[in-house]
Amino acid sequence: MQPRNMSMSGVVDLAAVKAAGEAKAKAEQARAEAARQGGGGAVPPSSLVIDVDEAGFERDVLQRSTEVPVVIDFWAEWCQPCKQLSPVLERLAQEYSGRFVLAKIDVDANQMLMQQFGVQGIPAVFAVVAGQALPLFQGAAPETQIRQTLDQLIQVAEERFGLTGIAVDADAPDGPDASEAPAAPVGPYDAALHAAVQALDAGDFAGAVRAYENVLSDDPANTEAKLGLAQARLLGRVRDMDAQKVRAEAAGKPADVAAQLAVADLDLVGGHVEHAFGRLVDTVRVTVGEDREAVRVRLLELFEVIGGDDPRVTAARQALARVLF
Repeated sequence: MQPRNMSMSGVVDLAAVKAAGEAKAKAEQARAEAARQGGGGAVPPSSLVIDVDEAGFERDVLQRSTEVPVVIDFWAEWCQPCKQLSPVLERLAQEYSGRFVLAKIDVDANQMLMQQFGVQGIPAVFAVVAGQALPLFQGAAPETQIRQTLDQLIQVAEERFGLTGIAVDADAPDGPDASEAPAAPVGPYDAALHAAVQALDAGDFAGAVRAYENVLSDDPANTEAKLGLAQARLLGRVRDMDAQKVRAEAAGKPADVAAQLAVADLDLVGGHVEHAFGRLVDTVRVTVGEDREAVRVRLLELFEVIGGDDPRVTAARQALARVLF
């Protein structure tokens, strides 16, 4: 599955960044000053993934980027694709062990930062290196391509700016002692739901679908399983899509139901919720019979992905009712 409207190949190219030499000099000065003040020591693993807001952006991102590349994950609680991408980025931040730091920014609470970076849809991933910002990718992406982008970023940060990362002390205290943590409640379907989540994290969407369907066969009203099933089906559909080809086919064949369904899936994964819903409502309007029913069912599935309480779902349900009745 390719990131929406962006190739991962060659995306990290700081040769075009203006004043790269000046940024490198500033980074070296900042590191020297930190060393004089006793900074630059090893950090605990928990410091590799941080939540950042507008008030702390200069300190936590701009200043930190003079020591180590900072990867920014723009996300929101309502964004289901974000909930798949963010855990992958967090795990990679730990695995890369100080070669980059992951800064998570909630767009709902930090809209000014979202505007300053020109974020058009989420999830969106940027990097800041020596105070210089650059886009990495937007929308969901396979782990292999994320790794390629991170490797490019790290290489460029080291070669052009001398940033070799920060030391990590694996033995440093890293949150509350596990023995003191309260035991997680165990419900009748917790094991099956946990297996489904693990399958999603591993990219085994077919396995996740089966696990969620097993829960729903016994408990048809299970909200978590319904949401997870819709999400797993969506990610499975878009996994191998060629986004450029899909969009070209949809534009050239407006009456082709399959093409409209495919591009609506891409829109939703890319964070363009209203576009996805509007496209399918319009398709319902101009179709009949089995085609209309297929589009209606797909739209209801996408509602599950976003959540029934979301105002965009409410608006789309009303629009769907108008064209149906």
